[in-house]
Amino acid sequence: MKFKQKLTNIIKKNNSVLSIGLDPDKNKMPIDNIFEFNKRIIDSTFDLVCAYKPNFAFYEKEGLQGMKDLYKTIDYIKSVDSDIVIIADAKRGDIGNTSEAYAYSIFKTMDCDAATINVYGGEDSVAPFVEYKSKGVFVWCRASNPSSDELQKVILAESNIYLYEYLGILISKWNNRNNNIGLVAGATNIEDIKKLKKICPEIPFLIPGIGSQGGDLESVINVLNQDNIDISPYIINSSRSILYASDKSQFETAARIEADKFVNLVKPMIFNY
Repeated sequence: MKFKQKLTNIIKKNNSVLSIGLDPDKNKMPIDNIFEFNKRIIDSTFDLVCAYKPNFAFYEKEGLQGMKDLYKTIDYIKSVDSDIVIIADAKRGDIGNTSEAYAYSIFKTMDCDAATINVYGGEDSVAPFVEYKSKGVFVWCRASNPSSDELQKVILAESNIYLYEYLGILISKWNNRNNNIGLVAGATNIEDIKKLKKICPEIPFLIPGIGSQGGDLESVINVLNQDNIDISPYIINSSRSILYASDKSQFETAARIEADKFVNLVKPMIFNY
C-alpha cells in the first residue's frame, strides 16, 4: 500500500490527525523504563491517533538500551494496530551510499512507514528514501525554532522568495518521482504554512509545534483544510503536552485525557458528522 493511502485510511478509521511524539525524557518521566513508559502511552491512546513519531535523539542518548527500547516500541505499535503510521523522526541527510544506508535502516531494518530528512545535499540526499515507493518521506522545510530564520528566511536574489519557499518548489518537483514526499512545517509560522500550501497543495504536511511550543491549533487547521483530506492528508504532532500531562503514577490516564481533548477539538473542523 502507498504511504499516502495508508495515512488517509488511518485518519478516517480513527477520525484523527493527531500524531504523538514518543520523545522519552528521563528527567520528566515518572518511571525510569523507556519502553514501559511508551507502552503505557500507546495502550492509552492508540485509538485516538493516526501516527506515532519517535524522535531518535531521545533513544540514541541512552545508548544501546535506548536503541533496544526504540525497536521494541516500533514493534509494539505494530502489534497493537498495524494501521497506525510510524514516523521515524530521524532527520537524516547525506548523499550516496550513506543516504542509502540511512534509508535501508529506517525502512527495511526497522520497517517504519515514514522518515523525516534534511536535504542540504539536494536531491541526491532525497532519492534513496523516495525510492522506497510504499514509504513516506517528510522533508524538514520550515522549522518552528526562532533561529531557523537565519537560513530558511534568506531571500533568493533571482526569484525574490525565501529559501524555504524555494525548497517547497523543489519538494513538489521531487514528489513527481513516486508521489510519496511530504513536508514538515512548524505550527508557530502560520503565514509560512499558508505559502507552502499554495506551493504544495497536494502534498502531506507534518506539523509539529502544537502545545508546549505555542502553535495555535485552530489557525493551523484553518490553513490546512483548503483541500479534501483524500487529496492532501496531514498530521499534527504533539509531544510533551501529552506525554508529560502528569508526573504521577497514572500518567497514561492524563495523556489520554489530553489526546482526547485534541481529537474532540479538531473533529468538527475536519470531519462531517
